Amino acid sequence: MREFRDKLATYLLESESPVAITRHGDTVGYFIPARRKRSDTDKEALREASTRWQEVLDAEGISEDEAVTGFNRWRTRQKR
Repeated sequence: MREFRDKLATYLLESESPVAITRHGDTVGYFIPARRKRSDTDKEALREASTRWQEVLDAEGISEDEAVTGFNRWRTRQKR
């Protein structure tokens, strides 16, 4: 616990993988980083995927709202 507190800034800014927090040898929690730095390659891949997704929507004549509604319907059926 003390080590986690002492290195909190490092974990917040640099950690990419979950960290188990222990106290006297017992796991008391986990720190799971919510943000990670994206490389330029990752950013470009996301831009390309976004462009391709928009092209698919346009080709099918589907609006973004319709795609979201369809996804939410699918997700609801999957939960049953």
